[in-house]
Amino acid sequence: MGGVPNGRWPQTSLVGRLGPDDRAVVLGLGGRVRHRAGEALIREGEDSDFVLILLGGMVKVSARAQDGREALLAVRIAGDLIGEFAGIDGRPRSARITACGSLLAQRVGRAPFLACLQANPGIAIAVNEVVVAKMRAATGRIVDFAGCDVLTRLARMLRYLVLTYPRPGGPPAVINPPLSQAELATLVGASDSAVGKSLRTLREREIISTRYRTVTIRDLTALEQIASERA
Repeated sequence: MGGVPNGRWPQTSLVGRLGPDDRAVVLGLGGRVRHRAGEALIREGEDSDFVLILLGGMVKVSARAQDGREALLAVRIAGDLIGEFAGIDGRPRSARITACGSLLAQRVGRAPFLACLQANPGIAIAVNEVVVAKMRAATGRIVDFAGCDVLTRLARMLRYLVLTYPRPGGPPAVINPPLSQAELATLVGASDSAVGKSLRTLREREIISTRYRTVTIRDLTALEQIASERA
């Protein structure tokens, strides 16, 4: 199972934002749980209110769209905090969290989580920063995609994924986690067929190569040029 080598937590994650003392407090909360690939850690609509701190592995965040399809909203990696909305307000879950592979996490009940925030201002600030960053990313994606064709939106999403979630121990140009064409379509807000056409265009230009659930960026500069275009 993929973990964080030598404690090098991603700086954008909750654990990565904390100093050594606050990090030790957070990693000492609750208990460790393991999940298998494809297992649901959290289900949309359920009343649970614990939070999870990912220690190793990766998850997909998804929700059911009005047409019944499962819409992929985000991916989260080691060091990230998930489930914090219900952990803070106690309301039903707004999304489903699924393990992409073998996964290790720290599970913390709502009461000790809130008590920790009250007793540790530095941790509370870091959690606030994480929540705000997620909201900014969601808003930025809406703005970023406004007025853009599918090819440009796909290029922007592929650039974001390859730079934000580099594959551990492997080529940095491989999109992580493995995503299907349908999942890419929900990420960019387009139909499967439109995304398929755009993937074919990028392959023909030798900007990417694809195989089952895998996209490899062969020319990041060319991808960034497309991503910077406006329809």
